[in-house]
Amino acid sequence: MKYLQIHPPVQAALAANRAVVAFETSLISHGLPWPKNFETGQKMEAAAQAQGATPATIAVHQGKIRIGCDAPLLEHFARAEGVLKVGRKDLSAAIAEGRDGGTTVSATIHCAAAAGINIFATGGIGGVHRGGEKSFDISADLSALGRTAITTVCSGAKSILDLAKTLEVLESQNVLVIGFGTDSFPAFYARESGLKLEHRVDTPQQAAEILRAQHALAMESAILIVNPIDEEFAIDWHDLKIWTEQAEVEAATEGVSGKALTPFLLSRIGALSQGRTLAANQALAVGNAELAAQIAVALAATGIE
Repeated sequence: MKYLQIHPPVQAALAANRAVVAFETSLISHGLPWPKNFETGQKMEAAAQAQGATPATIAVHQGKIRIGCDAPLLEHFARAEGVLKVGRKDLSAAIAEGRDGGTTVSATIHCAAAAGINIFATGGIGGVHRGGEKSFDISADLSALGRTAITTVCSGAKSILDLAKTLEVLESQNVLVIGFGTDSFPAFYARESGLKLEHRVDTPQQAAEILRAQHALAMESAILIVNPIDEEFAIDWHDLKIWTEQAEVEAATEGVSGKALTPFLLSRIGALSQGRTLAANQALAVGNAELAAQIAVALAATGIE
């Protein structure tokens, strides 16, 4: 792709068919406050490296798609004002305008796949907002997963969403959802939502075998591997629902909508939880980076036919 700039360590790993894991930057630029955002980005990269994978944090910088960021660039996105939140549909405009953008799930997986990266990790995907059947507020992450052949490791969809409807849309997009060590769809900060899954794996090697089969079948949609947050940081699902309802009332009162809605809701829930969700967000993101790296290493061990 014309506008890709691949960081040398990432390029070397790809050329040697070694394990590479992609990460987004909207979590850093828009999802977490300074300095927790920079710290989380560094910890995610370190977690991947500890498992033997090369991290490739993706961003739009000065109109170029960066596949892999060094520490100064990562800090830039953690500190800078005026950084765009770039979804898949925004990439061309951000490039043409020479802007800086933190890439969302939809943009990141598009760029990762273009660079030849098979595995991506994040905290949680977007989905169908509560009341989405009337508002049509449905994240572009879902359609992007339906058209991108990449494996995404996450802790389900964000807990502020309508998880049942999100799963329905994922099914309609031909996205295979697999629980890692769980039979229930995780609810981001909560380990279980009560929504049962059809497929489960318990080791990175089992996951890698499914990835190989998916590739051999030339599937053009993603695999979603959902990994529950560690019990130490998990938050009760009932508490989360109460906080979400309160935050939604505040958002409606203040007229918050569109791209601003998710950050607003997560920020308010963070305040209502007295900071517990901030620690949980970092823990699940780092845990997913670790698991994604383990799967990437297992996949690289025998390659993809």
